[in-house]
Amino acid sequence: MKNFISKNKIFWIGLLGCFLNCWLNPTMAWARQAKQAPSDELVGKAWEASGRNDLEVLAAVVDQCVAIYGEEAREEGSQLTGFPLRGEEKNYQSLNDVATCLFIQGEAFMNNGKSEDALIVFKEITEEYKWAQAWDPSRGSFWSVAEKSQSSIDILTGQEEEEEVVEKIKSIPVLRNPGKEKVVDYSKYGEFLHVGTPEYSYRVNDPQGLAEAVGEGLYPNGEAFFKDPRYRELRKEGRLKGNHWDFVNTDDLEAAFYKWLSAPEPWGTKLFYLGIIYEKARMYSHALKAYRALVVHFPKSVAWTYWQTPWYPAQAAIAKIKHILRTHPELGLEAKWMKIIVKNGFDNDIKNDVIITYPGVIREKGLIDRARDKLQLNRCLNLGEVKKQIGKGRIYLAQYENGHWQLMVDNRPYIIKGVTYSPTKVGQSPDKGTLADWTKEDRDGNGRLDSPYDSWVDANFNNKRDDNEPVVGDFQLLKNMGANTIREYHQPFQRDKAALREMYRRFGFRVMMGDYLGKYTLGSGASWREGTDYANPEHQKNMLESVKRMVLEFKDEPYILLWVLGNENNYGVASNADKNPEAYFKFVNEAARMIKSIDPDHPVAICNGDTLFLDIFSKFCPDVDIYAANVYRGDYGFGSFWEQVAEASGKPAFITEYGCPAYVKWLTLKEAEEAQSNYHLGNWMDIQENLAGQEEGAGNALGGVVFEWLDEWWKNYEPYRHDKKSDAIGPFPGGYYYEEWFGIIGQGNGRNSPFLRQLRKSYFTYQDLWN
Repeated sequence: MKNFISKNKIFWIGLLGCFLNCWLNPTMAWARQAKQAPSDELVGKAWEASGRNDLEVLAAVVDQCVAIYGEEAREEGSQLTGFPLRGEEKNYQSLNDVATCLFIQGEAFMNNGKSEDALIVFKEITEEYKWAQAWDPSRGSFWSVAEKSQSSIDILTGQEEEEEVVEKIKSIPVLRNPGKEKVVDYSKYGEFLHVGTPEYSYRVNDPQGLAEAVGEGLYPNGEAFFKDPRYRELRKEGRLKGNHWDFVNTDDLEAAFYKWLSAPEPWGTKLFYLGIIYEKARMYSHALKAYRALVVHFPKSVAWTYWQTPWYPAQAAIAKIKHILRTHPELGLEAKWMKIIVKNGFDNDIKNDVIITYPGVIREKGLIDRARDKLQLNRCLNLGEVKKQIGKGRIYLAQYENGHWQLMVDNRPYIIKGVTYSPTKVGQSPDKGTLADWTKEDRDGNGRLDSPYDSWVDANFNNKRDDNEPVVGDFQLLKNMGANTIREYHQPFQRDKAALREMYRRFGFRVMMGDYLGKYTLGSGASWREGTDYANPEHQKNMLESVKRMVLEFKDEPYILLWVLGNENNYGVASNADKNPEAYFKFVNEAARMIKSIDPDHPVAICNGDTLFLDIFSKFCPDVDIYAANVYRGDYGFGSFWEQVAEASGKPAFITEYGCPAYVKWLTLKEAEEAQSNYHLGNWMDIQENLAGQEEGAGNALGGVVFEWLDEWWKNYEPYRHDKKSDAIGPFPGGYYYEEWFGIIGQGNGRNSPFLRQLRKSYFTYQDLWN
């Protein structure tokens, strides 16, 4: 008994000492508790401590991460000579997480004026963790920790980012044999079998005749380039070195042509990228032949995006054909009866796909059609009588006898000519908690809102306001452009209704008001690490309460056009909508039904990410009036989007986000502006073709929302730098998401933000299109 008591005394004395030590030193207590924490959990703790600006806890977290995982991180880094391949990042978890924790600490030092400490950390990252990447859950992509650290070093040391000097070859393919036919008549060389079924195929009966008709560089002439002396010359010059994917966005089009002809990709993928090369070279007839060959021979081709989601080159090829014919009426051609349907294609599983092909034709236009083109006359259909109306107020949806849809305001058709309006002062950032609400900002204290009323146009791009550059304000610029709608969310800021009323009274702009519905965990009450769970009753209750607050607050405001639920939540960032889409869309419908019980006078739309889970939406969202989505597919527009929505759901649709950066690595800023403008032109022409009454389109388009009004400098983490680097591949002229350059208006060198505006060509393109 005595020994037992003495042993217990020792135990309790030790426990008391441990308790006192923990009570006196909470940071050490937390560190011991976190000793065995997974590295990604420590990253989450580091972000949380940084958000509270708790440098002491942050230091403890970083020390723990380095102590436990530092040696493993250095070992992983020593195995790399470049960034890991897409999908292999998880094999370098320690490397990524240690570097990310250090980066968070470096930024915290910088934000608290500890510049020397920040420089030490950032330099350690650039030297020791060169290939580390951090995961950004809000964007769904990785970013280079060393790159962002170097940007912060440049800011701290006052070094300006040097412009990259890029040698531009701008060579184009020279075809020795362009083919005997401008438009190939495939019926002369073979047979279309089982058209309109999954068993479709094209059987070639005259291979020699077909080869002579299509010409060089197209199927079935795949091997002829080996005998081309020019191919051998380019190889000798070293212009064909590298991976064929490196040649997708090069300006050396001649090298890209030979590189893609010799690429190991299947012909379906190869033809699509050859078509792009011909387009860039302005060889439009050959581009059409490339896309057409893809549709005829390889309609079941499947390729994969950077995000590891499937896409269908033949569907995209049809959209490309339509785009070329829309933008180049001088070709005198038209496409008819060309369609590819991918059943079960709204998920990421290609095994269940059923592909039905209608190869159609490309043919010469008749005299009447050519005359219409010359006079720029649209071919319109008779809509017939209204057969269905959704909504009881001044704003409603009308479906006509021919199946087409229109949004009606005061009994007149309303085409959404929208802009994502979120002007951000250079230096502000939601990542750093410094983002302000534009409906309340009056930094110069003159009683007027800064961006809406005090901005001015730097017409000569000299980054200062000259005597002939008066204050005009964004709202007047929007009005001059022809915009009629802006897109807003009632979270996380409480919007100033008086400012929105004044906007509507003076300029007539309407607002599509949205609730994030748990995206970024806004409204759900979940923590970021936990994520919104659409099957969780507590999260559901919180989100419905948020939606209810929005509707009650804004339903009687004269500027409200419609309600928007979510913001591409189906991609699953900080939520389980991608893992449990049925629960998500059922909840969306519950929210829509609640809105209508409070406000039957405004339509309800969802904001989805493209068409992912469109089939599940169609099944479980009968009370959502409009299918809207953020869609970025390319300069040709939105491809099969309109037809897919019409066939799957029967609902009207609009694009809640579309756009393109005004920066391309190898182009001058003026050339990149031109490319951005052409991209927007192609996108709006596609929307226009699918409006009600148009002969060629689906007739369910209600309009679109340009992303975005003004460049936001915070998108790549350092809000004082207009970043020209990007880690994510995208369907844009430069091939990447240069996220800080999506504005159709720039902020110059940033020193006169938030007032200076530099109007890009895209602005004037819309001025022509919308007026």
